[in-house]
Amino acid sequence: MTRVARIPADCFHPDLREAVSALPELDIFADLNRTREITRKMFAKMPRDEEPPPTVETVPAGEGRPAVTVRISRPPQQAGPLPGVLHIHGGGYVLGFAAMDDPFCRRIAREANCVVVSVDYRLAPEHPYPAGLEDCYAALEWMAANAAALGIDPKRLAVTGASAGGGLTVATALLARDRKGPALRLMAPLCPMLDNTNTTPSSYEILDRRFWNREFNEKAWQLYLGADKAPVPPYAVPAKAEDLSGLPATFTFVGGLDLFRDETINFVAGLAQAKVPVEFHLYPGCFHGFENMLPDCGISKKALSDYIAALRQALHG
Repeated sequence: MTRVARIPADCFHPDLREAVSALPELDIFADLNRTREITRKMFAKMPRDEEPPPTVETVPAGEGRPAVTVRISRPPQQAGPLPGVLHIHGGGYVLGFAAMDDPFCRRIAREANCVVVSVDYRLAPEHPYPAGLEDCYAALEWMAANAAALGIDPKRLAVTGASAGGGLTVATALLARDRKGPALRLMAPLCPMLDNTNTTPSSYEILDRRFWNREFNEKAWQLYLGADKAPVPPYAVPAKAEDLSGLPATFTFVGGLDLFRDETINFVAGLAQAKVPVEFHLYPGCFHGFENMLPDCGISKKALSDYIAALRQALHG
């Protein structure tokens, strides 16, 4: 696809075309604090389902760091220790909060029969790398250390997230491997934000302001990495990881019209070359976050169903 300011309607998956035409253009970074405020107000107006709300815990994060808040979702009936899933929300490392994903986490808990711990990590630019990542890793260590009290089987742990949450998923798995931390059965970084260089073909293609585009991506990475000019480690930018061996089995997907298409493909290839079992889905005509923005469309339902099925298979066999 050539570079165009607005993606033509016939490029989208048929399930998405009608709904996409009504999507507004975004202006995320004109006033980041206002964008955050609008996001929270939208969440506050969302209808609540009848399921019990998640429980909230405070996790110690280590000397010199503030405690981390996590939200714990459980299936309706919990019998015996269940798998534990660390869920990391998206938002370009600069937006979002754990409560926003409560409905999705409850779905994971219900349909994959597991305990989901959603982490409210610190955001850039107020807290650039490594703050958010260390919060996620602290939550993972806490899950494993408190598995019995949480009703979690510490031998069946997974970490998952979409977009920036997908990047943090991979970074958390790298830390767990290199720090000899909790063993992971699966990681599921969905449409992950992995590469700050913006040099892949798809990073140049997506300029449409209705979706996460090149402009937004460049700004978000600048804010996340901060002003430090030291060499960027792979824990900050997972695309820089040269050794992917020893990472957990992986499930991931991305849309054909996603800015992150090619960096995801490159990552999947690297995993396969490192002998890491990986399942990958490329959904044609789908933009970044399609499964969350338009969850009632057929292709979105398929993508989320594929994801839940992969979680169930990995965690329950």
